[in-house]
Amino acid sequence: MLDKEKWKKNIKTILSLDSHPGHIAAGFAVGVFISFTPFFAFHTILAIAAAFIFRLNKLTCVTGAWINTPLTVVPVLAASYKLGLVARGLPPQEFQFTGLQWSHLKNHAATLMVGTSLLGFAAALVSYALCYWLVVRFRRKDETLAALTREMEEVGEELE
Repeated sequence: MLDKEKWKKNIKTILSLDSHPGHIAAGFAVGVFISFTPFFAFHTILAIAAAFIFRLNKLTCVTGAWINTPLTVVPVLAASYKLGLVARGLPPQEFQFTGLQWSHLKNHAATLMVGTSLLGFAAALVSYALCYWLVVRFRRKDETLAALTREMEEVGEELE
């Protein structure tokens, strides 16, 4: 069952991280992009690796990678497949698969990779803007966090 208070606490933790809003949003956006890939068992591992490679916030990157849930996987795959067909200039086909294992999806690998990349990139752009806005808006409510954000935006923060 969903624990509403736990979720609120976790979201507040992310929004009040001691980091530039752009750094927080970038980590989240990369995680969202990863969540759209068809490598379901490796989303968390890929998010942690990307956070280390690109020096992003690990917490926000992993959180973004968990956006595409089991409830949304099938519709996202179907939309990605259709988008991939259009992008590759192939005739429309019905997306038929018997499971989410790679062995069932590999016949559609190229089309899925193109479609999930395009859809994931679009979702990452939207999630970056939304996350940045949420961090700044949340920090305005707390004077200490608001001062921190103003300072970071004025002088810029070196991404470590």
